[in-house]
Amino acid sequence: MKTSNPVLSRFGQAAERERAAGYAQPGYPQQYQPYPQQDAPGYSSAVSSATAAPMTLDDVVVKTVTMLALLGGAAAATWVLVPDHLLGAAWGAGALVGLVLGLIISFSRMANPALVVAYSIIEGVFVGAVSKAYESAFDGIVLQAVVGTFGVFFVMTMLYKARVIRATPKFAKIMIAVMGGLFAAMLVNLVLSLFGVNTHLRDGSPLAIGFSLVCIVVASLSFVLNFANIEEGVRMGLPQRYAWTAAFGIVVGLVWLYLEVLRLLSYLQGDD
Repeated sequence: MKTSNPVLSRFGQAAERERAAGYAQPGYPQQYQPYPQQDAPGYSSAVSSATAAPMTLDDVVVKTVTMLALLGGAAAATWVLVPDHLLGAAWGAGALVGLVLGLIISFSRMANPALVVAYSIIEGVFVGAVSKAYESAFDGIVLQAVVGTFGVFFVMTMLYKARVIRATPKFAKIMIAVMGGLFAAMLVNLVLSLFGVNTHLRDGSPLAIGFSLVCIVVASLSFVLNFANIEEGVRMGLPQRYAWTAAFGIVVGLVWLYLEVLRLLSYLQGDD
């Protein structure tokens, strides 16, 4: 079981270990037989029945909708319950905790539904605080950003389904490199801004508009990688709970795209 995607490789290795521990999915090739024969000493029929159902596309859809519902609920609660003078604290805390959870989920070799659910709620607090702050400055901007985000997602879904865009190994390598570069640039910009240095990446200048456009394009193309990961994960027969990890990838892309669209709209409507 090999794949060119490093994330799926890690998941595939984890799935192999689970099968070796006795959690083979129904219908998996017979060479995975970690249990002794039924007539061997110490055989347990209860253990032999321990199986993990394989992940399906429907599982990913359900988990993605669940994550978005949790995120949307937390965002709405933050919007209603958090007063304006505490939005900055909610914004910062949500961003920091969400980043930590996101990194843990991304680099973990095992799917962890509890962490994914926690991430959805924490990220909802962050998105709710950001959205309320932007809406107070630019009336109607949140609805525009939401419509734009899901519009782009729908278009990318159609393009991928029609095989107009394919996640080739070269495409994946380029995307990973570009996303790493963008996040490094954003991190450096954040650190420099703490010391009063303006790099003009986030100030509404022509450079900032161009940077946001690049981020929007890359965030949109990241869905191609997510869709390919899901297809490959289903083909590999990853255990059902890995649908949470697949859904996590889609939600991360949606949040990133939403924030960049929100920021770009604010540039176009006036000074940030």
